[in-house]
Amino acid sequence: MADPKGFLNHGREVAKSRPVEERLKDWNEVYVPGSLLPIIGKQASRCMDCGIPFCHNGCPLGNLIPEWNDFAYREDWSAASERLHATNNFPEFTGRLCPAPCESACVLGINQPPVTIKNVEVSIIDKAWETGDVAPQIPERLSGKTVAVIGSGPAGLAAAQQLTRAGHTVAVYERADRVGGLLRYGIPEFKMEKRHINRRIEQMRAEGTRFRTGIEIGRDLKGTDLKKRYDAIVIAAGATTARDLPVPGRELKGVYQAMEYLPLANKVQEGDFVTPPISAEGKHVVVIGGGDTGADCVGTAHRQGAASVTQLEIMPRPNEERNPVAQPWPTFPMLYKVTSAHEEGGERVYSVSTTHFEGDEDGNVQWLHLTEVEFVEGKLTQKPGTERKIPAQLVTLAMGFTGTDRENGLVEQFGLELDERGNIARDADFRTNVPGVYVAGDAGRGQSLIVWAIAEGRSAARGVDRFLTGASDLPAPIRPTDRSLMV
Repeated sequence: MADPKGFLNHGREVAKSRPVEERLKDWNEVYVPGSLLPIIGKQASRCMDCGIPFCHNGCPLGNLIPEWNDFAYREDWSAASERLHATNNFPEFTGRLCPAPCESACVLGINQPPVTIKNVEVSIIDKAWETGDVAPQIPERLSGKTVAVIGSGPAGLAAAQQLTRAGHTVAVYERADRVGGLLRYGIPEFKMEKRHINRRIEQMRAEGTRFRTGIEIGRDLKGTDLKKRYDAIVIAAGATTARDLPVPGRELKGVYQAMEYLPLANKVQEGDFVTPPISAEGKHVVVIGGGDTGADCVGTAHRQGAASVTQLEIMPRPNEERNPVAQPWPTFPMLYKVTSAHEEGGERVYSVSTTHFEGDEDGNVQWLHLTEVEFVEGKLTQKPGTERKIPAQLVTLAMGFTGTDRENGLVEQFGLELDERGNIARDADFRTNVPGVYVAGDAGRGQSLIVWAIAEGRSAARGVDRFLTGASDLPAPIRPTDRSLMV
């Protein structure tokens, strides 16, 4: 145990953010560089090394949190990095992007602010990169077996790295021009600078993983042809079919899916454009959807110089504190979140539904019409007399995703079965109905968190390894049926 009295002597202290007026002028990460290390020892000491560490249950990766908290407190960064990587291939991703269900399950959180697990995690991995503790793990021998991984998001990368280290020859196919999936083009630079992806990819290349970008399986290369080339296949193509809003005026120019808008801003940071083809500059922006993707759209619009930003959410505003009856510890509560993007300005409107869009004579969206809604006998119902309109010259739809892409032919070409939710069905080993074809991440689970994607990639890798060799020593942290710790 780091410090038996740490949780009594120190309060919760999180990473410091740069001033809003400063960070809106650039696309760098919002946190003050180097601000964590001076405080992270005390924060790690707040970990109580519980007899039953419920943080393990909160995290699907089963991270050894009390162990690396202890090492961080003692400033044994090498040992902390080893413990961190024992369960997580990419802690620099999760330490920046995960909503930290582990903190919601922290035992200290029963009656105090929980341990800053996420901040400790990112401090350890950043220090590990700085000191050279992150090195390629090249397999001692090759198995002679080949594996294709479709998709280079967190699930695909995790599966690829595990299988490469097991000695298989792995090629990752990505339809975009760069590796990373939604990590690359869906996550804004101010949340995670892409240098973190780039150096992991270089590590994976050094280990032997091969990457094939600009190839969409189903269109550029048929699934049947891919299956002939490889001994096994892992489908980690994500759940990229966006939920649409079928209301009058949806066809107007200026109404886009979030994943049509966000990647273009990231491509500017990659040097592909000087200015994005879709920009919020000088426009009244409306973001429909109150989740993380919606917040990403808000922060992006701020940096592009929007005249105003309004975020709409159909559900009521969540509570600011956990409801001990409806959402008891250690479940992951749905709370009112103020992200860095919300700190930067804009208006958030809850319990409203869009009725239609109104455009000008040239077909450009100009107004969004909405109405308030309420629950009546368990159903959302419009409240009469609450209709109004707000200016909207750019609208982004950030309402989530409904399943894996069906238009590119991948599902049909492989002959894959789907479950009742429209995801690719799989068995206990993450194997589909097609022998040798496995599925990991959102393509099989549905839209979920980055920690679940990495856990699925690691688990699917074990199933593939066992299929190829008859046995496997790779870890499998979750089962396909496992779900978040929620009520």
